[in-house]
Amino acid sequence: MTSTAAPSPSSILFARGVIARLAIWPTLKIAVQEGWGGSNGAQKQSWIASVIVDAFEDDSNQKPDDVYIEELLLQIMADEFDAMVEDESAEKVSQDIVLLWDETRVGKQDSVLKFEELAAKLKGKRVDAHFAPPGEDDEWEDEDVSDDDEEAPQLIQPAVERPPRNEPEIDEEGFTLVKGRGKGRR
Repeated sequence: MTSTAAPSPSSILFARGVIARLAIWPTLKIAVQEGWGGSNGAQKQSWIASVIVDAFEDDSNQKPDDVYIEELLLQIMADEFDAMVEDESAEKVSQDIVLLWDETRVGKQDSVLKFEELAAKLKGKRVDAHFAPPGEDDEWEDEDVSDDDEEAPQLIQPAVERPPRNEPEIDEEGFTLVKGRGKGRR
């Protein structure tokens, strides 16, 4: 029978801070709320906290930095929630977690209490997520592109004009009608 030592007070404080910080991360809240990780999203959120705490508590490795924690969060979000986080929020979360670690090592609990207070205020509240339809959020401009109304020259003239594409046929209920190709056609 093996006995494990009880976690130190600073480890418990750090774990509380990580749990609270993850609880107020809007990206993770949305993923759990919308069921992106399946029906056990809340358990996954707790599991993420334990993975992070374990990474810091592992004596065989050096203390993780914010870049490592950010990459860990991004990988977990991709693997467990099928979410590609591109809003740079994981960077702030990882910086806060490293700050929590540093503060709890010297007995400070101000950040932990702040995150726990925010988490308590947000508990049970839904995150209002606004998703742009594909294409609308893809507008970006290269700094070298001029705003002139010139059209790009066409470098290659099409040899044969293509027939117009058949647009999908939509019925009155909004469903796309699927048409068979017929026998012998490929």
